[in-house]
Amino acid sequence: MARSSSPSPAQLALTGANAAEDLEKLGWSDNDVLYTLGGSGNPDLTLNTSFRLAEALGDGYEELRQALIDDDVLRVRLFALLGGSTALGDHLVAHPEEWKLLSEPLPRSEEIFQVMLGAVGAKPVEGDPTASSRCDCAGTYRAAVTGTEAKKLLKDAYRTLVMRVAAADLAGTYSAFKGYGAQHEELGYGEVTELLTTIADAALTAALAVGVYAVHGDEDYDGKLAVIAMGKCGARELNYISDVDVIYVAEPADAKATRVASEMTAVGNAAFFDVDPNLRPEGKSGALVRTLDSHETYYKRWAETWEFQALLKARPMTGDMELGQAYYDRLRPMVWESSQRDSFVEDVQAMRRRVLSNVPEDMRSRELKLGTGGLRDAEFAVQLLQLVHGRIDDSVQTQNTITSIDALSAGGYIGREDAADLVEAYEFLRLLEHRLQLHRFKRTHTLPADDDVQNRRWLALTSGFISSPTASAVDELDRRLKKERKKITDLHTRLFYRPLLNSIAEMSVGEARLGADAAKARLKALGYTHPDRAFEHLSALAKGTSRKAKLQQILLPTLMAWLGETADPDAGLLNYRKLSEAAVDKAWFLRMLRDEGVVGERLMHILGTSPYAANLIISAPDVVKQLGDGASQPKLLDTAPDRVYKALVAATKRHADPDKAVKVARSLRRAELARIASADLLGFMDVREVCEQLSWVWDAVLEAGIRAEVRADLIARGEEEPLARIAVIGMGRLGGQELGYGSDADVIVVAEPAAGVDETEALAWAARIIDQMRKRLSKPSGDPPLEVDLGLRPEGRSGPVVRTIASYERYYKEWGAVWEKQALLRATYVAGDREVGTAFLNAVDPFRYPKGGASEADIREIRRIKARVDNERLPRGADRTTHTKLGRGALSDIEWTVQLLTMMHAHEYDELHNTSTLEVLDFLVTDEARDIIAPSQARTLTEAWLLATEARNALVLVTGKRTDQLPGPGAQLNQVAGAAGCDPHDAQAFLDHYLKLTRRAHGVVEEVFWGEKPSFEYDD
Repeated sequence: MARSSSPSPAQLALTGANAAEDLEKLGWSDNDVLYTLGGSGNPDLTLNTSFRLAEALGDGYEELRQALIDDDVLRVRLFALLGGSTALGDHLVAHPEEWKLLSEPLPRSEEIFQVMLGAVGAKPVEGDPTASSRCDCAGTYRAAVTGTEAKKLLKDAYRTLVMRVAAADLAGTYSAFKGYGAQHEELGYGEVTELLTTIADAALTAALAVGVYAVHGDEDYDGKLAVIAMGKCGARELNYISDVDVIYVAEPADAKATRVASEMTAVGNAAFFDVDPNLRPEGKSGALVRTLDSHETYYKRWAETWEFQALLKARPMTGDMELGQAYYDRLRPMVWESSQRDSFVEDVQAMRRRVLSNVPEDMRSRELKLGTGGLRDAEFAVQLLQLVHGRIDDSVQTQNTITSIDALSAGGYIGREDAADLVEAYEFLRLLEHRLQLHRFKRTHTLPADDDVQNRRWLALTSGFISSPTASAVDELDRRLKKERKKITDLHTRLFYRPLLNSIAEMSVGEARLGADAAKARLKALGYTHPDRAFEHLSALAKGTSRKAKLQQILLPTLMAWLGETADPDAGLLNYRKLSEAAVDKAWFLRMLRDEGVVGERLMHILGTSPYAANLIISAPDVVKQLGDGASQPKLLDTAPDRVYKALVAATKRHADPDKAVKVARSLRRAELARIASADLLGFMDVREVCEQLSWVWDAVLEAGIRAEVRADLIARGEEEPLARIAVIGMGRLGGQELGYGSDADVIVVAEPAAGVDETEALAWAARIIDQMRKRLSKPSGDPPLEVDLGLRPEGRSGPVVRTIASYERYYKEWGAVWEKQALLRATYVAGDREVGTAFLNAVDPFRYPKGGASEADIREIRRIKARVDNERLPRGADRTTHTKLGRGALSDIEWTVQLLTMMHAHEYDELHNTSTLEVLDFLVTDEARDIIAPSQARTLTEAWLLATEARNALVLVTGKRTDQLPGPGAQLNQVAGAAGCDPHDAQAFLDHYLKLTRRAHGVVEEVFWGEKPSFEYDD
């Protein structure tokens, strides 16, 4: 592709000060080379490593430079490698002549064995039945070198082979720039893992050869030692960096055999990867080497369930392959017989739960392997199905995960669509795992933290994601990852806990007595979209003969009917299953559902309507106790918001450690959000109450947070008094006590030095306190986020975090823009030192409520800014008629109108000195305010504000995230309508009402805010 001019370093995302100079020194002026460089996962790293490679090549660099121009395959593979793996780039610099290997075809199995065995001059051991004189397969060989020399030779050979695979693999997901580098076929997951497994096989074959020579020298070797691969290596699905689990079998299992095995393990650990023999009988305390008979005896007499599950992946790897095959043939039948052991299924399920419980809660979303919706969820589900069905169906007696999913699908144990989804999700997570490991060539399964911008972008680009007009590469990665993890979570839940043998026959009452076909037909009639999946959930809940199982059998038919009346009964049933598991140790839970029918009915409505509320209740099951009725009203309304505030702040006082204090605050907040969301969904609270109570919760969290930080600081410094008196001023919806479920806390912070403390020192201390509080509150967790936003402070994000009252006064007097004074209309004290907060509010009153009201210039400026907001802030692709915040006649329109009227008339009416949009509107509908606005117009704005806020809250309740755009007609709009208190099966009526009311509000805004006659431009 010809270009008229070369791209600049900046266009290629090069940020180094010497980038242009380095490009010139490398002689890279060809656009094919430059634009391909721009698509690298890390162009700066690629350029720097290329420069080092050129220096290492010396006079030989010119050949590489010309090859980069001429050879598209080499160019993309080299840049993909250098931009995707620091360690392998360093390896290439250390062995610069190996760049030529990158353009060659990927190595075949025979070449891989020859490279590894040839590195140590290995020859077949006489008498081994499988070792080849060509050294191109597994077997028992004898090396010519040992010790440090052997380890270095093997490490270099191994890294070179992996480098060749990695270069082709990374090239297949190259993030093409301007179309350059896009033509390379992606290396399939199966091909990558097969090559890596073969390299591992060959590597340990060579390590064994070194072990044989180290122990036996040139003496005859008359023993037999077989190496059995386990885990991912056994299943031929190895990672780039992974432990390789092995078991040793020897005849005889004498001291020399043990020494050979030990030497092989040590060489492998030093040269390749961790060789882990701890899956052997009795683990670390057991003999490293056993005879075949000893292995068989152990598994027959003493092995636990997990050990048979581990044997599922066993494969003869190297050494004496006839002995290895004998081990496989003798022990393999035991794997399939293990499912007949007592509590076999329960043991496997409990093992997975134990694994998950060991992962910290805040790491589960970042942990690709062990976290929720991770690789282990998929693998455990597949293995359990294999172990159960493999006894009678040898078609599923496979080792590789993908092959096993295909076999289970072919046998009818997994649906075709589910199998395809599981394969897609599993392969995607393995791709990310591989990219993470390649970056530093280290064993890891942990995604970068949200604030690790550089590594998140690196991962996205090396995984093949590119930016679009509406989303960054990282955003695209996050969206895909969320989707695939959800697939695995859903499938794991359905498959891993699926009743395996005639479970429906165990249900003893009502509809539960129906056969599978009849039960599924009933579920379909009730409105379930996926009756097969729903049936699996029902069966899992009611399986067994325990007391809890019997109670579930009694309850489920009625609960399912109630769920059928909600917008998403399928999701509701899944949420109920999760809640039942979360409340498994709470004896009252099922009894309450049985004895207080209204609790069950209300709970099903919540679980089938709102994923947001469902997740909160699952995290805080005790909220279910509040779903019943009290003496005079629903128990959900028994708790006054000021009591909640006091209880939350008081509970955190007991902890000197701010982390513990915040943890307590999070727990109480979680329960309170669940209570508010439940009351909202059940129609027990109107929009005003919901917003007010959500604001009280935020006020309490901020008060508790700032107290915890100050308390910890005083303890750390051994002082009794803080250096400054800090007040947190709520802004925006927090200041107006009108927060929604998805709202951040917009605040500014004011501080006054304590007596005798220097102002600079006091403000620096206060800023540190606020910064620590924000960081602690925003730490990742499974709860809705706690983000404290300081963006409305003077000078925005570039201004100081904390100012004194005098500094604020000076700023607003000399430099304050009109919009900043407009923002002050919602400023109110929310936390910290009340006296300082009140003094601040008194100080800024002249700026937000000026004598004589807003000037004509101010009014023009407000309208200009609003016009700009309307033109620039609406997200790309958003529908202005149904965007609840920035849409026509929606929240922004109404709030700006109310604020403009306040600025114009607050000097005349004290009732306008109010931070709440709703309370100002309450005054504007009265006759006293008819000179400001017609009461009918004010009522229209009030109704539209309430509906838009309710719709916006419903969006969070349904999606579980902050969003402002109503969906189009379909399942999600049905859920939003249901969450907003309307009929979920008639969402069009909800949408029509919204459109009608906001259209009327927009007409008022045109007339009152803009001073124009209504245009009716949005009328049908």
